[in-house]
Amino acid sequence: MTPPKLTVRNLCAVAVKVPMNYVLGTSQQALREAPLLLVDLETEEGVTGRAYQFCYVPAAAAAIVVMLEEVLRTVKGDRADPAALSEKLARRFKLIGVQGIVRMAVAMFDVACWDALARAAGKPLATYLGGSLRPLPAYNSCGLGLMEPQAVAYEAQQLLAGGFRAIKLRLGYPTLEADLAAARAVRQRVPADIAVMADYNQALTVEEAIRRGRALEGEGLYWIEEPIRHDDFAGCAEIARALSTPVQIGENFSLPHDMERALAAQACDYVMPDLERIGGVTGWRGAAELAAARGTKMSSHLYPEVSAHLLTVTPTAHWLEYVDWANAVVEEPLRIADGNAILSARPGNGLAWNADAVSRYRMN
Repeated sequence: MTPPKLTVRNLCAVAVKVPMNYVLGTSQQALREAPLLLVDLETEEGVTGRAYQFCYVPAAAAAIVVMLEEVLRTVKGDRADPAALSEKLARRFKLIGVQGIVRMAVAMFDVACWDALARAAGKPLATYLGGSLRPLPAYNSCGLGLMEPQAVAYEAQQLLAGGFRAIKLRLGYPTLEADLAAARAVRQRVPADIAVMADYNQALTVEEAIRRGRALEGEGLYWIEEPIRHDDFAGCAEIARALSTPVQIGENFSLPHDMERALAAQACDYVMPDLERIGGVTGWRGAAELAAARGTKMSSHLYPEVSAHLLTVTPTAHWLEYVDWANAVVEEPLRIADGNAILSARPGNGLAWNADAVSRYRMN
């Protein structure tokens, strides 16, 4: 299929801060609000592509905007060809490195560029990329932070609303005993056929991860995620060899070459790249090829509205991580039915901003 001819005209960004429905208490910090940067890619042909960035801290939004301005200076007037423009931007930022704030800006531009092309073609992003609007199994990752066992058990039950068949639990309490108490409280509260994933958010050493992982092996966890520092692939491989519970990593893979290194090191059983950190839609497609070549199941990290489209064209697609953080500022939130994400048939990635909500939550 010949891609639509679109020309980059402008990039506009608005920062918002929306309240989370559940406090996300991880081993690193507790989050109560989601700072998001909403990006519009305007083309000379009148088609607008959209993307958003979860900024982690509000102060990052302004810095990303500055980098988006540099992205625009580099590609303004160019044809909207994501692969070619990704290469051009990689050359432009080679000396500073396509990492951190730079990578965020480049990836958001890439996502918005693909969205514009799919919109111009009149197709949902999934079908534009060659996939289908099939239901995708999703797990609810909105809460289940570090809390007392009774509170975490109650919240686990709440997260099953909407028919979810899988949820994510945060671990990394000060003691193994507290980890066990939280895992057991959740397992006792939810039905036995509910998948419970556990995320340590890089809280442990290799030795402690093996100790805790072995102690948790009788608790029916679906996977153990990021038990140690994200870039210690040798350590992750040691843990994966030692545990019968699968080890999941990937949200911190920086571009596909990072994932390639992890797979070569046999650092994990599953992978879950992040749409932004892996390099947008273009980077995701490269990562999906790597996972397929090794037969490794691939899930998503955050950005469910766009990630759902990409999983439909991922040969080893596994789970969609669902968070509702953008629901407050989009016109049509991603729908969940019977534990599956249901993609909209509207053209593009489905993102459209709710103007009133954007005004309400806009950061000064």
